[in-house]
Amino acid sequence: MKADKPTQTVDIELKKLENRVDELIHICARLTDENRSLRNQHDTLQQDRNQLVQKNELVKTRVEAMVARLKSMEKHP
Repeated sequence: MKADKPTQTVDIELKKLENRVDELIHICARLTDENRSLRNQHDTLQQDRNQLVQKNELVKTRVEAMVARLKSMEKHP
């Protein structure tokens, strides 16, 4: 019986370790999926930002042109 006790203890510890490793594998898989999702989201947001910067530049150019025309109209009534 004395030989069974250490074996049972080792079996219990191995089972705990196995459960912990399984848990870490699941966490790693979840984090990998989350990372992939965040990278895709980042790419989408970066594209959206680039489009907004382009639109902003276009609007800035148009406003500057309007201001220039208004100033020109003030000089030549």
